[in-house]
Amino acid sequence: SIKYTERLAEAEIDLSAGTVGDAYDNALAECVIGLFKTEVINQIGPWKSMREVEWETLKWVDWYNNRRLLGPIGYIPPAEAEEAFYANLNTLDMVA
Repeated sequence: SIKYTERLAEAEIDLSAGTVGDAYDNALAECVIGLFKTEVINQIGPWKSMREVEWETLKWVDWYNNRRLLGPIGYIPPAEAEEAFYANLNTLDMVA
């Protein structure tokens, strides 16, 4: 997305796509939505009500944010990595 934005600027084309990070954010959102559809919508359905879809969505988002094991950060959940990050910041503040 950054290269795309830079290329538009070089060609003197108005940046109607938004700010530099917008296209990246949109691509990330599309990727996560695709993952959600593959893992939940297409696997667990058919759905009888919107309430069922909402409930499964909440459960999946909780799993995705708090319990899934993420390889690039050492096969720990994102929430655990975030806790460790902020604990480390607090420790550094106390040392200073």
